[in-house]
Amino acid sequence: MKYYWIVMWQILVLSTIVLSAQSTEGRYENVNVKQDWWETAVMYQIYPRSFMDSDGDGVGDLNGITSRLEYLKELGVDATLLSPIFKSPMHDFGYDVSDYYSIQPEYGTMEDFEQLLRKAGELNIKVILDFVPNHSSNESDWFIKSSNRDEYYSDWYIWENGHLNDRGQRSPPNNWISLFRKSAWTYMPSRDQYYFHQFGSSQPDFNFRNPVVVEEMKNIIKFWLEKGVAGMRVNSVNLFFEVDKDVYGGRYPNEPMTGKPNLGPDDYGFLEHVYTKDQEETYDMVSQFRDVFDAIAIRDNLTRIMMTEASTNIKNAVRYYGEGIHTGAHIPFNLALIADLDKDSDARDIKYAVDRWLTYKPLKKQANWVTGNHDKSRVASRFRPELVDAFNMLVLLLPGIAITYMGEEIGMVNGFVPWSETKDPQACNTDDPVNFIEVSRDPVRTPFQWSNGKNAGFSAADTTWLPVAEGFEQLNVAAQRSAVRSHYQVYRTLTNLRIRPAFRLGRFESLALNSDVYAFKRWFNDDTYIVVMNVGKVYHVVNLTAFDLIFGQLEVEASSVLSSRTYSDSVQANYLDLAADEALVLRMQV
Repeated sequence: MKYYWIVMWQILVLSTIVLSAQSTEGRYENVNVKQDWWETAVMYQIYPRSFMDSDGDGVGDLNGITSRLEYLKELGVDATLLSPIFKSPMHDFGYDVSDYYSIQPEYGTMEDFEQLLRKAGELNIKVILDFVPNHSSNESDWFIKSSNRDEYYSDWYIWENGHLNDRGQRSPPNNWISLFRKSAWTYMPSRDQYYFHQFGSSQPDFNFRNPVVVEEMKNIIKFWLEKGVAGMRVNSVNLFFEVDKDVYGGRYPNEPMTGKPNLGPDDYGFLEHVYTKDQEETYDMVSQFRDVFDAIAIRDNLTRIMMTEASTNIKNAVRYYGEGIHTGAHIPFNLALIADLDKDSDARDIKYAVDRWLTYKPLKKQANWVTGNHDKSRVASRFRPELVDAFNMLVLLLPGIAITYMGEEIGMVNGFVPWSETKDPQACNTDDPVNFIEVSRDPVRTPFQWSNGKNAGFSAADTTWLPVAEGFEQLNVAAQRSAVRSHYQVYRTLTNLRIRPAFRLGRFESLALNSDVYAFKRWFNDDTYIVVMNVGKVYHVVNLTAFDLIFGQLEVEASSVLSSRTYSDSVQANYLDLAADEALVLRMQV
């Protein structure tokens, strides 16, 4: 019996040695779990106006994007999301569409877009478009006809009579406020009525209670999917409907005040928006749109994804995944890492934001993660530059879909745009040359920094539509490409790591090891990783054996730029010293 156990022990040891000798790639060859192209994709949002200018007019364009697609491939990007490229008078830079079936001439032609699709297809990069169906431009033919009471278009927008006082002075129908401040109603003399606009006065809201409008929106989706795009992000979905005024005697009611301090009647936060957002009909409309995507996907045997964007609470947000009889979006945007975190957030806040989304979302639906966009401050400015790699680790290595706003991969910072050069209507509408910067979105839209050359390599023009951010001479793609260690190099390492089953398919567990150190574990079979980050400004020693089955030595797979550790260094699980701002991806040695 004793001899039997000795032999068995030798066999076990020999098997362990053989398994350990297998290459990492070899162990992954037998992992054959079918996933659709989008389910673990890396998506890269481009603000076309600021990415790359090909014709020297100071404005980014489609040919500029096409010329830089190899860069996206290099990064490990699977799909690019383009902010609106439709024809527009550009009062809100493309979010005020005058023709949904045409390309904005500044950006190029339909032929240019088709060339972009072809080149992206050759590189196996999907193209997704930003779609804004909540409102059009007030310069669209549809609105002009509606304002003139054209029989077909008359009811395409939200029209309402105002009030006249004893002195004959006209006032809006009620107290509703625009997201861009001031009244959400604008008087139209040609119709002698007010039209409703959730955003600027140049962006009148469609009437989604009109089935003809709904059918037109579906036709727009079909047009672009037929053109070859892989999907669309549907913007501001929770603003599609206002309360049904027939329930209130044919008049839209006033919204209640929030009572928040330091806000006036022109400020959006002055009111509780119970009648102008998150109406129940929205979820059925999203389901109807999803049916359009699915019909074409079934025909072509290729999933066309529907993404939704809504600034709302988490319970409403996760409803866009679908429930009951309603199908929902493939990807309802998760804004938790933007909305729930700021410069004062610590490791506990990060854990709460991550776990909350994973808890609320339907169990078998994919999560998604994003830390910035064309409206929100960049990571390097919202937190600090030293935490860029840590937040890219979150986006790329948490379970689900990763979405990166252009420039986050190199740690771009917000630019400074003075009042005299401010273009953002949200900032201009403050009428405040001092405090406008608090709401301006221009600083996160400054030109992409390709090199230390003229205009950061973005454009050959003498002036660009927004000024290039200061410090581009040092902070640019070319410099980071050639550096041994840079945010760009870390980002590429992370996109390569996320291909592994532990990140693509693996399970997840997280801990706030103290107020400064957040860590999470990803594992699949015997392949286990710990991602750990010190988001504080002081040194810490932590014990990673707080995670189950973590012990012994761990090997560094990736490290933040300022870390003293590099690839293949070993650390002790039970005693890990972390410098301020240090972030590591560690692999359990087996």
